[in-house]
Amino acid sequence: MKFNTLAFCIALLVFSVASVSASDDIGQSVYTKSCAACHASGVMGAPKVGDKAAWSGLIAKGFDTLTHNAIKGEGKMPPKGGNTKLTDEEMKAAVAYMMEMSK
Repeated sequence: MKFNTLAFCIALLVFSVASVSASDDIGQSVYTKSCAACHASGVMGAPKVGDKAAWSGLIAKGFDTLTHNAIKGEGKMPPKGGNTKLTDEEMKAAVAYMMEMSK
């Protein structure tokens, strides 16, 4: 019985780590393909990823607010950054990636 419980816990841990890595990979991929066009250089006032000062106020608003704004559009940024083929889940992953890279 203890072995089965241990095996289950290990499997759960491995699955959780794999899920986080997959989400990180999706976020980075979406950022690279869609978001970096503006957020790498600051085009039209987009906060540059990695600029802690530019992102601190945004991060303070919280993940849900940033995700909502990214999906619906905010200021000069069109909905989904102009790539309407992106899913909401892909947008969430990209926002999480940009936030993490800008802490």
